[in-house]
This record gives sequence, structure tokens and C-alpha cells, in this order.
Amino acid sequence: MSLFRKSPVLQELKKLEKEEEKLKKQAENYQGTKWKETLEQKIPPKIFLNLKKAFGKAFEIVFEKGNTIIEKTYTKEELEKDFQIQDFAFDLKGKRKELKKLNAASSKGNFRNLTLSTIEGAGLGILGIGLPDIVMFTGMILKGTYETALCYGFSYETAEERLFILKVLEASVSKGDTWISCNAEVDEMLAVPCEKWITLEENTANQQLAQQIVKTGDAFAVDMLAAKFIQGLPLVGIVGGLSNPVYYHRIMRYVQLKYWKRYLFSKR
Repeated sequence: MSLFRKSPVLQELKKLEKEEEKLKKQAENYQGTKWKETLEQKIPPKIFLNLKKAFGKAFEIVFEKGNTIIEKTYTKEELEKDFQIQDFAFDLKGKRKELKKLNAASSKGNFRNLTLSTIEGAGLGILGIGLPDIVMFTGMILKGTYETALCYGFSYETAEERLFILKVLEASVSKGDTWISCNAEVDEMLAVPCEKWITLEENTANQQLAQQIVKTGDAFAVDMLAAKFIQGLPLVGIVGGLSNPVYYHRIMRYVQLKYWKRYLFSKR
């Protein structure tokens, strides 16, 4: 890349570093609310185990059978074409203005998804439906992640890309030292070509993906235990359901940041 193109990329990377530092401080300084901690202590262990299984199964189901359904909710070709236009504009002009336009494009779809997540979570919450909502919520999270990937010029179909998505999602809901460790793993992946993310035989690679699905599902269960427990209760379930957009916003903030970083790395 020529020198005149490096400056905008470095400026955006510097801005991104500040955002990452904010997320790090939030993770390090996280303190759960008193009512949430009290409630979680009273939730039977069996419910927690069921929640972990439900999230793990949800990721497995959506990966195996849900992509076709998810892709009907957006026009993949249009997102790919829009990226190519924005990417070409930056390569041609090399200005920070083009980079900002490309980055802003990923936020449009997520606003719609946030609205849908609010309606879906509240609707099932009123009915006291908790566990069945997990597949729908997971599908919405992966929909937002897929759209984000396409907006930055990346695929989501290969084993390598699925591993990256699972690692990013695990980090997005982690706290404290766990967040620092998970975030470091994501950054280690960004430092090498995606072809090196999985360099094992196919059956071992599938096993690696299966293990990561469990880890990511467990991370979601730990973070959303209280919300999903409340959502499963009649009448007050709407309180738990309304947590969906809050979680969606936080998760997608991290997802967008990492895909944006990945794109900028490709332009250095």
C-alpha cells in the first residue's frame, strides 16, 4: 500500500484502540447488580445446565440448518456489491472519508435487527417463554454477525470463519480476566491469515468447532442466566425479554469492532 493510504488506516486504527481500551476497562471493572447476583444464587443448578445446553444447541442448529433461513432476511449479493464499491472507492481515493462510509454501512442493518430483537424478546417474555427464545435470539445474533462480515468483505461459511465468529461471540459476553483472555485469542487470530486458524484434518477441525460451540454457549449462559430465567416466568417475563436488545447491542458493538479491525489490518 502506498504511503498516502497508510495515514487514514493508521488514524482509524488509533481510534479503534481507544474503543478497545474502553471495552477492556468495562470488562475489568464490571460489577454485577445486587438483585441479579441474589437471583442467580437462587436459580437451581439444573436450570443453569439446561441453559448452557440450550445455547450450545442453538448455535449448532443455526450453523447446520439456519443459514438458508437467515440469508432470506437480507440480500447477500447487495451487501457484497456495496462493500466492493466502498472498498474500491477507498483504494482509488485513499481518503479517510471513504473508510468512514464503509464503517458506517455496517450499522444500518444492526439497527433493524435491534428493533426486531426488542419485539421478539418482549413478545415471548409476555407469554413467559424463555428457553425457546434462545434459538431465535441466537439466530438474530448470527444474522447481525453475518451482515457485519459481508459489510467488511468477509465470508461466514467456512470452518475457519465459523471458528472466528464463535471466538468473537464468546469474548463479547465475557467479563474480567476471561474477557482479557478471550479478546487476546481473537487478536491472535487477526494477526495471521485465516487459512492458519484451522490447520488440522477435517474430523479434528469439526471437533475443534464443536468444542468452541460449547465454550461460546456456556459464556452466553453465564451472562444471560438471570435474564432468561425471568423471561421464562409468566407476567414478569417481559422484563427478561426486554434484555434481548441490550445484549444484542453490546454483542454487536464488539463484533463490529473486531471485523472493522480485521478490515483495517488488511489495508495496512
